[in-house]
Amino acid sequence: MPEIRQSDRIAGVHIVEPSIHGDQRGLFIETYRREWFPNGREMVQGNRSNKQAGALVGLHYHLHQADYWYCPVGTIRVVLHDLRDGGPTDGATECFDISGENHLGVFIPPGVAHGFAALTDVVMTYLVDGYYNPSDELGVKWDDPVIAADWGITDPIMSQRDLDNPLRADLPVGRRPYWQMRT
Repeated sequence: MPEIRQSDRIAGVHIVEPSIHGDQRGLFIETYRREWFPNGREMVQGNRSNKQAGALVGLHYHLHQADYWYCPVGTIRVVLHDLRDGGPTDGATECFDISGENHLGVFIPPGVAHGFAALTDVVMTYLVDGYYNPSDELGVKWDDPVIAADWGITDPIMSQRDLDNPLRADLPVGRRPYWQMRT
């Protein structure tokens, strides 16, 4: 059985340490099961992201979509920041590494900003519980001093979209998540 623990920093975030089965042929790892997250919805889309060492993605957030991340190749530094007004962990930031060595997965609920830095060349997979919706693709500045994230890299390689994200304090009215916004 996998070990599934709730983050002690951000409500609703779950970190999964899956069971690993192996022999002389290699490994078998069950990386995701819907039943591990009783308050989650069915994941409806799977995506893959290949990034070179030094790439930084984020911080992104959704008002209505949850993500499940797994990194089978390489190492990423995950950065999470709770944007949900009125929640018990509003304003909390958490950083940790997931990799092809530790096999951790992470469930990220709506309203939690999320990003990653490729500490090595990586292949990352992620599942989402909503189909791509450009109106639910939002962002906050990766280097916002209020968030104070430790990305583990210097001189990140970034998209213009991520560079242009606003500070947390400047998020537009109606685009700021709030606690318990989705059942």
